[in-house]
Amino acid sequence: MSIKIEKQIVDYEVVDDKASKGVAEAQQQPAMEERSAAQVIQMHEKVERPETLRGSTYKVKTPLSEHALYLTINDIILNEGTEHELRRPFEIFINSKNMDHFQWIVALTRIISAVFRKGGDVTFLVEELKAVFDPRGGYFKKGGKYMPSLVGEIGDVIETHLKTIGLLKGDELDEHQQKLIAEKRAAFEAAEAAKVAPAVEADSDFPDGATLCVKCQTKAMIQMDGCLTCLNCGESKCG
Repeated sequence: MSIKIEKQIVDYEVVDDKASKGVAEAQQQPAMEERSAAQVIQMHEKVERPETLRGSTYKVKTPLSEHALYLTINDIILNEGTEHELRRPFEIFINSKNMDHFQWIVALTRIISAVFRKGGDVTFLVEELKAVFDPRGGYFKKGGKYMPSLVGEIGDVIETHLKTIGLLKGDELDEHQQKLIAEKRAAFEAAEAAKVAPAVEADSDFPDGATLCVKCQTKAMIQMDGCLTCLNCGESKCG
């Protein structure tokens, strides 16, 4: 191909093959990165269900029913085997011998599964479900944690699962908080032992007489040195 030179030549340089190749690669790099990003699959409603899903089953036994509920949450693995691998909830099933709540449980599981498959931030489901209160009153599950309703406990199970797969951050206590709580508990139990033998509730890991903590919803709040302190999450009225 010929090129017509219309201006006077005042300078020239020799183009190195390596330099030319480097420029070409630099120009191709954004396009390659863009194609790579395009190949990363994110969760959306058009993602087809694979033949096999990984699942976890949780048992929920409440004082509201003679029979337990079994919640199964199945997860899909996106971009498996790559650096972009993600584990996301795909569907939920609830099974029980108690058929009293069959209709609304089926409806709830279908709606939650639809939200899972829609993709995006699905963690809002936890707070929405945990905010449902039973007009007849809630109950305390084993360990002393307060549940406002059966729906609220379903939300609590989903929260536990999302923390397990890394979609929600766990509220783990740091070493200093754990040490402080251990010291508070030991001092409280020693003070109670000096009075009478401490009575511990059968379904609770915390001393008898502990009150409900407004932060973690667990009966673990004790009066110590004129200050209310939670033995579960470390919440203290003294800061």
